[in-house]
Amino acid sequence: MIMATPIEERGYARPEVLVSTDWVEQHLKDPNVRIIESNEDTLLYASGHVPGAVHVDWTSDLNDQIRRDYITREGFEALMSRIGATPDTTIVFYGDKNNWWACYAYWVFQLFGHANARIMDGGRLKWEKEGRQMVRDAPSHAATDYPQPRRDDTRIRAFRDQVMKHVDSKGKLIDVRSPAEYTGERLHMPEYPNEGALRGGHIPRAANVPWARAINPDDGTFKTADELKAIYEGEAKLQSGDDVVVYCRIGERSSHTWFVLTNLLGYKQVRNYDGSWTEWGNAVRAPIEKGPEK
Repeated sequence: MIMATPIEERGYARPEVLVSTDWVEQHLKDPNVRIIESNEDTLLYASGHVPGAVHVDWTSDLNDQIRRDYITREGFEALMSRIGATPDTTIVFYGDKNNWWACYAYWVFQLFGHANARIMDGGRLKWEKEGRQMVRDAPSHAATDYPQPRRDDTRIRAFRDQVMKHVDSKGKLIDVRSPAEYTGERLHMPEYPNEGALRGGHIPRAANVPWARAINPDDGTFKTADELKAIYEGEAKLQSGDDVVVYCRIGERSSHTWFVLTNLLGYKQVRNYDGSWTEWGNAVRAPIEKGPEK
């Protein structure tokens, strides 16, 4: 297996947001570190996980169970208390599918301002490939007091009406779905169910950069800053000062691209449109385009 370039040598704007599997193994018993596994496959955690890692289920722990929205500040406070975290706790996320859902959980935590958060580079795939210890027992932690944080949707989240204005003002958009979804050939990813979109296509003027292009397929680590710039700036024509909106189906894949643009490339104005295609593809009079990029 090709060895990944050390994180601090990849030229990232904020290399501190990534930690290596070595770092995690060295901090397994650190009381000031809480490791969180968050997967697409919510049953995967029980089959084996990093020792001491707690499970955060994106379906039940991060999403409101009635509205299409995220948990309230009271819900976030209860979640952090349950996993034994305080505002000073370093949270390290990892998961399956190249940290796809780990980045989603990271993004939701940023809505509540928990900035002391990291991603384990390579995720579950790298940890397993390196033959590191996996356990099945779920840890328990003493409940903590976590002050109710005000959820701030203004900085990193975009809503449909804001995206409409963004399109009208010729703002930059990145569609991170597969090419077949982008062109309208498919309404969903291969091997996945249709999550409710009635029309196929993409938001006008959006560039298509599938989210997983940011990853080295051998070990799930992130590509270097130069490699990422070649993709997002060389091909998609983004500039670091652009106001960018990213989207996918329900905001999960696009949270991964949000993480890359914001933390690894240092973009200051990136918002995740989590309504994404399941909302836009059903919205009355929402403009769409079909076919490949022009």
